[in-house]
Amino acid sequence: MFIGVAGLAGGLAVGGVVMVYALGLALQSTADSEARQSAEGVAAMVEANQAPQPLPVIGDVRVQVVDDQHRVLAASIDADRLVPVLFPEEMPRARAGESLYIPGDRLGIRGPVRVVAEPAGTDTVLVAKSMADLAQSVRLLRNILLIAFPLLLVALAAVAWRVVGLTLRPVEALRTGAEEITGGARPGQLPLPDSHDEIHRLAVTLNGMLDRLEAARARQRAFVADAAHELRSPLTNMRTQLEVAQRLGERTDWPAVADDLLLDTERLSRLVDDLLLLARADDAGTRALRSVPVELGELVTSLAERYPSPPVTAAVAEDPLWTNGEPEALARVVANLVDNAVRHTRSTVRVEVSRDGPYQLVTVTDDGPGIPVADRQRVFDRFTRLDDARARDAGGAGLGLAIVRELTRRHGGTVRLADASPGPGLRAEIRLPAAPCPD
Repeated sequence: MFIGVAGLAGGLAVGGVVMVYALGLALQSTADSEARQSAEGVAAMVEANQAPQPLPVIGDVRVQVVDDQHRVLAASIDADRLVPVLFPEEMPRARAGESLYIPGDRLGIRGPVRVVAEPAGTDTVLVAKSMADLAQSVRLLRNILLIAFPLLLVALAAVAWRVVGLTLRPVEALRTGAEEITGGARPGQLPLPDSHDEIHRLAVTLNGMLDRLEAARARQRAFVADAAHELRSPLTNMRTQLEVAQRLGERTDWPAVADDLLLDTERLSRLVDDLLLLARADDAGTRALRSVPVELGELVTSLAERYPSPPVTAAVAEDPLWTNGEPEALARVVANLVDNAVRHTRSTVRVEVSRDGPYQLVTVTDDGPGIPVADRQRVFDRFTRLDDARARDAGGAGLGLAIVRELTRRHGGTVRLADASPGPGLRAEIRLPAAPCPD
């Protein structure tokens, strides 16, 4: 604010100087114009040999007619009839059209005098005009500005201090609120100013950002808690089996223990891989994927060959169906859907690939119990199980569909669940943007 006041003071000072200088130039130009008109009028009378004695004048000027011998031939009523107002060395400059300043002592008056000359044949008409009143006007304006400028500056500084204070008061309230939120002394909301201006909109935007950050922190805390719980379960199983085997000593069936530990280790490894994949997806955000052309028919066919048939069968179109993306990520999407379908199907799982307008459609259909409509969005949340009481080995960790949604979203596609038709079961549909056939 002090910089702004200093800048304003500098601007006012420059403006005052310019105003005084402009007024002086304007008054001088007016005086020159008035004197020049009088000189031209007298010169016309001298050239016509009609100059009266004394010379007539208009306004507060003194007029003399001087010959080439520097003698006064005629003068106005208040002008000197013996001594010219200009010295001989000054006459050439005046006859050349230059306006001269001379001291008022030559004419017995106060203040500077402005003299202009107008040739009249071999004679010269000199017109002198006192500039005392005009100079007094300039000095008066300068003195007024010197007095009014500090007062105006103080008033403007006070107004600026008040206005800036009122403007920054909501900002200070926002700063105080942010400090309290950081210290944990209040909920995560900034106070909204009463005025509906830019600061109010800023506070609304910041509150929205704080809400999103709080929701993200809540999701992160839930994710960490669920991940810790999921990781603890296989570790607890492994520790329990080892403690029991240690207590039994030689009676321990070590091959059976090794098989159980291997199952828990595989489950723990899958869980860690899923958690790392989701963590990398969260960290990637909107960064571009490593995108290459992928032929979905070949991808689905090779993936289906890893499962026994039945229950898994694949049906792909004869024409190649291309999309762009990461082959490993797309294979993981289809594999998670097939794993989920195999886990719940009664007899068959059918994987199909077809064209659906500007999209490539991948469907995985099973004839299991299906998922209620009310739960078809919730199952895509992380660590979500519709039957929390079932065995974890059979139900998984609840990350498969969450991975499907995240990877599909990053490829610009969508995923949805629907009823299988015909008959009971569930139909998972993945739509991916179609791509032209590569060369």
